[in-house]
Formats: sequence, structure tokens, C-alpha cells
Amino acid sequence: MRMKETLSLLLAAGMSLSLAACGTAQVESSSASEPAASEAEPAQTAEQAAPAAEGAGEGTVYPVTLTDQAGREVTIESEPETLVSGYYISTSLLIALDLDEKLVGIEAKADTRPICQLSAPALLELPSVGTAKEFDLEGCAALEPDLVILPLKLQDAADSLEELGITALVVNPEDQELLNEAATLIGTATNTQARAGELLAFAQTQQARLGEVLAGVETPSVYLAGNSDFLSTAGDAMYQSDMIRMAGGVNAAAEITDTYWAEASYEQVLAWDPEYIILASDASYTVDDVLGDPNLAGCAAVESGNVYQIPGNAEAWDSPVPGGILGAVWLSGVLHPEECPEADTMAVIDEFYQTFYGFTYSEIG
Repeated sequence: MRMKETLSLLLAAGMSLSLAACGTAQVESSSASEPAASEAEPAQTAEQAAPAAEGAGEGTVYPVTLTDQAGREVTIESEPETLVSGYYISTSLLIALDLDEKLVGIEAKADTRPICQLSAPALLELPSVGTAKEFDLEGCAALEPDLVILPLKLQDAADSLEELGITALVVNPEDQELLNEAATLIGTATNTQARAGELLAFAQTQQARLGEVLAGVETPSVYLAGNSDFLSTAGDAMYQSDMIRMAGGVNAAAEITDTYWAEASYEQVLAWDPEYIILASDASYTVDDVLGDPNLAGCAAVESGNVYQIPGNAEAWDSPVPGGILGAVWLSGVLHPEECPEADTMAVIDEFYQTFYGFTYSEIG
């Protein structure tokens, strides 16, 4: 039977099993061709492996059993040599961990992500495995990857891949803490803990630096407007609210705690009267649109001209990407230019992209 026909039968069986047992974890045993590698060392648990991701420099001992961010126990028998990423955030993480050359498949629309074009353009030639809404399970399986990394929305697909004998990890980097967990998880799974530790240390160092530099400063109110609609704003539970706090500001919509993106009104924005208005990096409208909006007449931010858009030349810093800490670094310079001068801010941003992505941000800004 040809490979494609075999895959079709296995995929049908796998989909039926995963739907019947949604949420259960399937841990594959090691293959008979690898007894020496798997029997020489006992399986390493996530708890045993995690300290290495903090910079100890030790390698992963395979097989290793990890709990992914969907709560699935996943055993990785040996160091993965071929990878598939079905999520733009995990793709960005893999590039930062120097694993882009191991990728054999990538999420759709990668060509719209500047970070790929700037740092790893060869990825744009790889087969697409679709999106979170339309994942190509058969196409992914046909690539025969050693490890697939998928977002939480594709947990069912991860279970189906496991039924086909393909190891899959689910990640859910919805905030800085979960992003750190995802980096540690992927670093351990791929034997790149030291590099993951460097990535986490960079963010932690900048967070500590901002805390020290901005200690005691006045904290202006900030309204952060969403991508598609100015009146869509980030509540206190959002990653963007943490970014504002780290930058020495106060989220004008912090009182919204029961949802993530919230719909405001012009009356509410005027009542909040933010001192700064910050537009999402992918906003479909412009700073000039906001400054010229008659509905915002009298708003402090508009009257003073304190309306800015988060840069998106490499990545959307107002999302939990590996460079997300740079959103706070950039915003601190907007809110507190004396404490965080532009030259210092740009130096930090350049250092990050030079270290983890191989280009200098100021050259593309």
C-alpha cells in the first residue's frame, strides 16, 4: 500500500479515536531500533529537566516525559531532528532557539510575519500545515516530523498525530508567564535549554531594569486600542496590561477584569481621559485617524498629541512573542523619556534581535 493510502487510513482511525477520547494523552513507547539510546538512561521527567532551562547548560537526557500546556503527558524518545510548527509564536521561538534549520513544515501565512523574512527566509519555502482554523493533518503527517508543536486550539490535532505515532506538544503562550513556560518546554524537548535560558534571562533582566529605573515615577494612564477597532481595548487580564505596568503606566481599562478584549464607547474613553493612547502594532487605522477623530475632542491624550502606535517592523510586541518584553521597553521610552532615553531603548532592542535573530532592528526601523 502506498504511503498516502496508508496515511489516509491511519488518519481516519486516528481522528475517530481522538474524538472518542478527547483530552486523553497517548504516550508512545520507544522503537525497537533504538534500545541502546533509550535503555542506557532512565526517562527524565519535566521536573528533572527544567533546571537545565534556567541556564545550567546541561543537555536533555532522552527519553524525556514532559507535561505540555494542555496538560498532556508527552514522551520524546530521542532528540528531534525534524520539526513542524503550526503556530507563529512557536515558530518565532524555534528561530530564537537556533532551530529553524530543523523545521520541515510551518504554519500558513508565515510570509506575512516579518520575523521570518528578516531572520529565516528559507522557512517561507517550506510546506504549509495550515492554520488553527484549517489545520492540514494529513499534510503534516506526510512530512514525518520527529516533533510537532501546535497551539492550544489544535489540541485535538495533536492527539490525532499521537495516534499516528507522531509526537506533538501543545503550547499556550497567552501571557509572559505562559510564554516562559513554553520556551522552557520547547527548550527541554529539543535539547536547547541553555539557549532558552538566555532568552528568558534577557526578558527577566529588562523587567528588573525597568522596575529599578522607573521606581517612584508618576504612572500616567494609558488606553491601549485594539487591532481592528479603536473602541476595542485590553482589560486587566490581558498581556498588554502587564506591558503597560512594566513600562511605568496604568491601564485606563484596568477596571475591566471579567473579560479579555472589551468593547468600550467614546463616552467611556472620555470618562477615563487617558494621558496616552497607544495603538496596537497591527491596527487597521492610524495615529492621524485618532488625532482627527471629533469624538475624542477634549481627551487629554489627543489634546497633548500623545498618541502612538507600537512598532511592528519585526513582530507585534503587544502579543506574547519571544520579543514581547520589547513592547514594555519601547513604551517606557514613550511614557518616561528622561528615565528611558531613546538611545538606551534602541540599544536594548538591537541587542535582542542581534542576539536571537541575527539582524539589527535599527537597520529596518
